Amino acid sequence: MTMFRISEAAALLGVSADTVRRWVDTGRLPAQRDGNGHRILAGADLAAFARSQIETDSGYGSSSARNRFRGIVTEVVKDAVMAQVEIAAGPFRVVSLMSRQAADELGLEAGVVAIAVIKSTNVVVESLDHARVASH
Repeated sequence: MTMFRISEAAALLGVSADTVRRWVDTGRLPAQRDGNGHRILAGADLAAFARSQIETDSGYGSSSARNRFRGIVTEVVKDAVMAQVEIAAGPFRVVSLMSRQAADELGLEAGVVAIAVIKSTNVVVESLDHARVASH
């Protein structure tokens, strides 16, 4: 079973280690102690908790796209026809290319809150678990 330290869980959930400790202390997130007395979290428990925290209602009606990243626009680069829009969504950087007209109509500029909606037919998933197990 994959186990995570508090700091690792915090990084995966995009919160501080103190927030994870509070969730553990209040019973929202189950944890156990390792041989040294440090709190650790089972991967399955962490996954279930993460799933429970996912916001599924965007407030914008129905859509078949399930990948939504709410964030802040950090940069918009426009030319005569196209625009490149960069969004910081938590620790993630999402970049979109669109028409300049679409960017203008959406009012996209640095500092605006936006949702990157992603629907892809090809998603590559890389497992870090094997390298993690080997290093511990």
